[in-house]
Amino acid sequence: MRSTRFAVSAAVLGALALPLVAAPTATAAVPTAHPTAFAEHGHRPCDRPGPWVIGTKAVTMRSKATTKSTAVGILYRGQSFTVHKTSGNWHHITNKTTKVKGWVSGTYVYRDVRMCLSY
Repeated sequence: MRSTRFAVSAAVLGALALPLVAAPTATAAVPTAHPTAFAEHGHRPCDRPGPWVIGTKAVTMRSKATTKSTAVGILYRGQSFTVHKTSGNWHHITNKTTKVKGWVSGTYVYRDVRMCLSY
């Protein structure tokens, strides 16, 4: 009984491990431009900060850079917006959908971080 259980367990483990062994290895795409070509422009594409994103479901847009000021709109995750200037931890933005301008807290709005891989 015990040897049968061991044989079945070994067979199941072998079947589970088979896709891992047989899977092809992943390869990263290699950029076509030589690394020194990026140095001519002063940076690599991934060194630049990414687009602005909302880090929560929604952010209240305010008339001034303070939580006590009047709300002028709401910016939802996924909506496009432009940042015009920054004052402390507040960003003056324009909602591209509604064209409403206002201030949002930098606690909820930030630049997307891109990762560079050495090549």
